[in-house]
Amino acid sequence: MYGIVGFILLSTFIYTGQAVKCYQCSSDENPKGKDLCGAYGAFDETLHTPVNCMDDESFTPGTFCVKRTRQSPRFFIWDGRWRTVIRRCTAVSENGVTNACNWGVDENGVYWEDCYCTSNGCNGATSVVLSSATIAWSVVVGIGLSKLVF
Repeated sequence: MYGIVGFILLSTFIYTGQAVKCYQCSSDENPKGKDLCGAYGAFDETLHTPVNCMDDESFTPGTFCVKRTRQSPRFFIWDGRWRTVIRRCTAVSENGVTNACNWGVDENGVYWEDCYCTSNGCNGATSVVLSSATIAWSVVVGIGLSKLVF
């Protein structure tokens, strides 16, 4: 039993030689009157092609994807809120966790949300979905802890 679980866990971490592919865009670079990066509406994946994070076409090389959202507070410049979204590859997670979102409000009242993920095209989604490696690791740790406790 433990041999099978160990093999499954190990196989989720084997390097296959392929880099993750992420969408890359910034709402700050949108043409006037267009929302191509999904700041105010749904992100249209048909208008973008995920790039290989280890190729030259990637703005920033990395091993996972990020979607960064910033939004101004209410009543900012007579209630003219702004919102910006950036999608790209990244190599460093500011909170040290991937396949999760972290959010908060900075000292100026600007809402921020950073979502990190590790599957191809995952930063095109509105939410982050756990990978099979994360789920498998959680199951193994849960089984291991239950054996120690009981």
